[in-house]
Amino acid sequence: MTALLASVRSSEEALDAALAGAELIDLKEPGAGALGGVSLDEITRIVARLRSTFPVKPISATIGDIATEAIDEIATRVIEVGNTGVDYVKVGVTPGAAARDCLIELANLPAAVVPVLLCDAGMDVELTRFAAALGFAGIVFDTAIKNGRTLFDCIDKNTLAACLRAAGENGSMTGLAGSLGWAQLPEIRELAPDIAGFRTALCEGGRAGRLDPARVAQWADALHRSAVADPH
Repeated sequence: MTALLASVRSSEEALDAALAGAELIDLKEPGAGALGGVSLDEITRIVARLRSTFPVKPISATIGDIATEAIDEIATRVIEVGNTGVDYVKVGVTPGAAARDCLIELANLPAAVVPVLLCDAGMDVELTRFAAALGFAGIVFDTAIKNGRTLFDCIDKNTLAACLRAAGENGSMTGLAGSLGWAQLPEIRELAPDIAGFRTALCEGGRAGRLDPARVAQWADALHRSAVADPH
């Protein structure tokens, strides 16, 4: 079964998503970029409020959109976000000259880091395999540019399948995200990642709009059933 990750920006959205059936709650600020960071104080408040009702539901948070080359800045932010009490800290990693050094640094930090490999220009299976060998709690494939293109517009299904296999070789959770919607549901089901992450598809008025609990419930149901029809 693929679990539903709902990206939320507030404690109200977090509670709504959890009550509607999202298995993982992911804290991000969509107005600040693809992996825009919520303030540290707000993350702490959201974690406390959510844990008072859902004490064991996993919570992740992004560190913000920071260039992969800025390794020292990334490391500092990872520690700060990890200290808020979240279960996982998500960090965007763009393939390129700095990617492997960044991944090595992330693997040695005292936090449960989940690299988000950004696939806008495709993805190298060998980079995924390199990340998997470092023993991260999870590896997610996503896009950095939110312009209507989906993950599947950026990377072909066969390559993505190979990346998912590589990511899971050492027991890491695997995740897909990147402007996914109902049109991509058959591919999500076929690839069967551990997690599928959504923001836009869960909101009224696009990714900057308010999370809609009814949409969360629809997606949770869709991901958990073996045969799904588009409810729209």
